[in-house]
Amino acid sequence: MDETPHDDSAGNTGSKALPPVPELSLLLVHLLKGVVYREDDERLWGSLLRLQARVREQAAILLLDLLLDEAEGYAFLKSRPDPDEDDGAPRIPRLIARRPLSYAVSLMLALLRKRLAEFDASGGDTRLVLGRDEIAELMRVFLPDGTNEARLVDQVDATISKVADLGFLRRLKPPAGSGQDSGHYEVRRILKAYVDAQWLADLDTRLEVYRTALAVADAALKAKAKGED
Repeated sequence: MDETPHDDSAGNTGSKALPPVPELSLLLVHLLKGVVYREDDERLWGSLLRLQARVREQAAILLLDLLLDEAEGYAFLKSRPDPDEDDGAPRIPRLIARRPLSYAVSLMLALLRKRLAEFDASGGDTRLVLGRDEIAELMRVFLPDGTNEARLVDQVDATISKVADLGFLRRLKPPAGSGQDSGHYEVRRILKAYVDAQWLADLDTRLEVYRTALAVADAALKAKAKGED
């Protein structure tokens, strides 16, 4: 007797149909490329909230964890801690590489995080927007005495670019038709996920460490320049 293939989906109301693979794949691709923000794509964000359990399952295969903050509206993948060398588990290459941060970048992140905490405490708008001059002023206090304006601007611009590349600052578009750089940046709220409450509590100590490190580096550069004269 001939047999015909049986379609389990027909008349089977006891199990929930799985979502289309392309939708899940799209979410994973976006997350592997970087941070997913609710404000950037409401539809994608809605899919992520609905499919987050499956995203976590797929990410776990790659030893990644999904960090999702519904209140702040962002999500990203984070590598799991490396296993202890003593447990004999094989070391698997990291899919998301760790990037060491320079003192200037670390300093700017610390100052922006402190500014964001103050902004949140004021109970104002949800978006913290700072001009380049405001960011430079935050940095100025922690730079060695005698740093000239041109050097300060160059260092701040270079550091802002690196922090923006890391995803913690977003350059705002200039007004239509102006043809000029707006010079303003939004502090992305994902910074709160990287700088937690305990880190923030120790911020004054960390800032003093950054100040000392920058002063030592500046002295070394001056000594090198003097020796080349």
